[in-house]
Amino acid sequence: MISSYLIIATFAMAAVTFVTRALPALIPKKLLDTPWLHRLNESLPLSVMVLLILTSLSYQGLSQNTSINSAELHLLMAQIGALFLVLFIYHISRQLLVSMVVGIAAINGFLWFFNAFLI
Repeated sequence: MISSYLIIATFAMAAVTFVTRALPALIPKKLLDTPWLHRLNESLPLSVMVLLILTSLSYQGLSQNTSINSAELHLLMAQIGALFLVLFIYHISRQLLVSMVVGIAAINGFLWFFNAFLI
């Protein structure tokens, strides 16, 4: 039962991947040149990056009535700082790879700073 589920899930993922890759070749060129599609193409990478970063923020302890320890607060502050830095760098450079590298470096730098100077 479990192996059949995994096989079906693998084929379903392969089919979805194939359809999303083949769809631009199947859609007429006239529909691909619409202005709203060009605007979507320009804003989608930043939107996806913001959604991925916002869903990865660790704010679970903030919604509970328990006290927040300093490690959780430092992690959240580092993530928010890295988020703003990534958004700023992407706004300036429009390069996703550069923004991701800056984000990884920023979160590690902020965590180092918080642990070294604020403990």
